[in-house]
Amino acid sequence: MTGLFPDTRLRRTRASGWSRALHRETVLTPADLIWPLFVTEGENVEEPIASLPGVSRWSVDQIVSRAQEAIELGIPCIALFPNTQPDRRSDNGAEALNPDNLMCRAIRAIREASGADIGILTDVALDPYTAHGQDGLLDDDGYVTNDATVEVLVGQALNQAAAGADIIAPSDMMDGRIGAIRAALEEGGYPNVQIMSYAAKYASAFYGPFRDAVGSGGLLKGDKKSYQMDPANGEEALREVALDLSEGADSVMVKPGLPYLDIVRRVKDRFEVPVFAYQVSGEYAMIEAAAAAGAGDRDALVLETLTSFKRAGCTGVLTYHAPLAAKLLNG
Repeated sequence: MTGLFPDTRLRRTRASGWSRALHRETVLTPADLIWPLFVTEGENVEEPIASLPGVSRWSVDQIVSRAQEAIELGIPCIALFPNTQPDRRSDNGAEALNPDNLMCRAIRAIREASGADIGILTDVALDPYTAHGQDGLLDDDGYVTNDATVEVLVGQALNQAAAGADIIAPSDMMDGRIGAIRAALEEGGYPNVQIMSYAAKYASAFYGPFRDAVGSGGLLKGDKKSYQMDPANGEEALREVALDLSEGADSVMVKPGLPYLDIVRRVKDRFEVPVFAYQVSGEYAMIEAAAAAGAGDRDALVLETLTSFKRAGCTGVLTYHAPLAAKLLNG
């Protein structure tokens, strides 16, 4: 070999399993995972989601069991998303403010059963509650309003904090909502409730199965491009993150994940704060489709993609593959 280190052979350290483990730069553990779970009405209910093979909606009693499973696997946090029944949806998303709504009942049940052994992250946005499937309130022209929506999001966040949420995760992408929610949490007596901001959430084509899971896919009129980010933009993501951090976010998220690893790395390098990524429903579905078609080994695909998030700078990853990955990592 030639160059500065003529006697170096990089393959020496790759020659055996113990050596590869010793020299491994990035380590993935179950503690790096957040498990998104879908809650539905009923008792002892499991509803498989056709577009998300292997993922189901669970009734509250079954969500409690999933939380216990997460604890046993070493997964430190679960993320809850409600499948609100059609008769409880409205143009103004009022069900989001109901202290006995599906989300709040699930939070309380998990907290009662599991205490402080599991973190509970809750989604703050109106799309699971609106009849039109948008993340906010509409004006007469069908435009998603900003400030009026933020007022409702603040109430939604306080509702979830009162039920026992540990992390409020606003996914709506309205301007100024982090500052408003942080102030309300402080004033409301919830200073230790964290905010994980969906700071760089793109108007992506990878969200389809998720919308099926929460029941908003068939309701959505138009798109979400007036508030979610243009996939072509990177500098704008840094501005979004800077604003959310200045308003009091404890951590930030990039969504989707794998197509935006460059954004993860840029955010981590620029701000040196906890950065999470959401391996979204479309990403999950692609891995499952590839495995089902014999195009790749599911276990290997899952661990390789999750490791890539960590290598890019993620503190943790929201993934529907969390229980599978944890089992593989636990051996």
